Amino acid sequence: MEQYNLVKPVSVKSRKRVGRGTSSGCGKTCSRGMNGQLSRSGSKKRAWFEGGQMPIQRRVPKRGFNNLFKETFQLVNVSSIDKINDSEITPEVMKKNGLIRNINLKVKVMGDGDLTRAVKIKADKFTGAAIEKIQKAGGSYVVRSRDELRKSVSKAD
Repeated sequence: MEQYNLVKPVSVKSRKRVGRGTSSGCGKTCSRGMNGQLSRSGSKKRAWFEGGQMPIQRRVPKRGFNNLFKETFQLVNVSSIDKINDSEITPEVMKKNGLIRNINLKVKVMGDGDLTRAVKIKADKFTGAAIEKIQKAGGSYVVRSRDELRKSVSKAD
């Protein structure tokens, strides 16, 4: 193929040259129309500008409050922990037994139900009733540290 046979690709388009006389089709007003804001030099409209109409962020009603610092927990009851046949219950064991969905998210042990045997439970948070039932059964509870949570997150990545 010789250089004189090369064809410019369709995607490469030459820019519109405006203001080059009336015969060019883009003379005089340069395709900007007669008057108005957009015919002036330096004019621009913001992407959210609606031509003087009440903007959508002001038309839509606002309700409630979203707390950016809210902590969400996966809740596990003492009664469901009692069904697991392990002496040490960690988030990994809970995930394996289907009590939680993700070991990287925080786990909170609730006090619903009874605990019939002594177990060591590791989680991020415990309710007062859960602590009472764990200790009454002769078990112990361990609050998972932030470092452990970070390590489990980094392993998942």
